[in-house]
Amino acid sequence: MAESTLTAKGQTTVPADVRARVQARAGTKLVWSVTPDGTIIVRAKSKSVLDLAGMLKPPKGRRVSVEDMNPWR
Repeated sequence: MAESTLTAKGQTTVPADVRARVQARAGTKLVWSVTPDGTIIVRAKSKSVLDLAGMLKPPKGRRVSVEDMNPWR
């Protein structure tokens, strides 16, 4: 288990093995969450929703209109 120490300024260093595991580099944003039981979860925010653009391709020959996608309207 990796560990680090909190400085007087409230700073800490993310251990090298953890940085390597999440592919964190200088400038990587970390998202901190505290659960009701006091557990702290830290996630590396490495992707933007904009990075997902173009990942899905429509099936060939099967186009669906917006009206068909929303039949309840």
